[in-house]
Amino acid sequence: MKKNTAAVVLAVAALLSAPAAAAHAAGYVPASNITVIGTPASGATTLVEFGEGSFAAGESVGVDITGAGAATLGALPTTTVSKQYEAAVDGAVSVRVGLPDGASGSYAMTATGAESGNVGTATLTVVPADAAASHSGSADGELAFTGSTVSALALWTASGALAFGVGLVVLRRSVRKAGQVA
Repeated sequence: MKKNTAAVVLAVAALLSAPAAAAHAAGYVPASNITVIGTPASGATTLVEFGEGSFAAGESVGVDITGAGAATLGALPTTTVSKQYEAAVDGAVSVRVGLPDGASGSYAMTATGAESGNVGTATLTVVPADAAASHSGSADGELAFTGSTVSALALWTASGALAFGVGLVVLRRSVRKAGQVA
């Protein structure tokens, strides 16, 4: 009985520790080693770089992108896209992501090294088209200036002065007419 209990306990321990061992075998690419270049926008291309040492030299890296709409890594846009890349000698990988017209929401990218098992993730949040257009007028990201440099107070003061002047002219004419009639 004790042998059976010990065997069951060891079997359960082995089953529970196997996923933990597999999880520790795969490394994770730190967020500081992943760079998203450009603002993900509808119809635009964004570059995602997994820096030096992210993967083993020359290994095959599988990249999957899943999102609210279609994204392209190749020629065909679909909801989930997968493509294989080859890591450079220093272990870096650059991925160009083409977002379709009308893209919206967030896209999750996962890159997995075939040999190293390293996993890197990035999230591309698509800027709505109207927000991207509002930033196009200024290099520093502020809204473009479309107003006037004349203040409202100055406009009201000028309008008041004009109305006062018109009133004086009308008053003067009526006083002259009254003086001529008498």
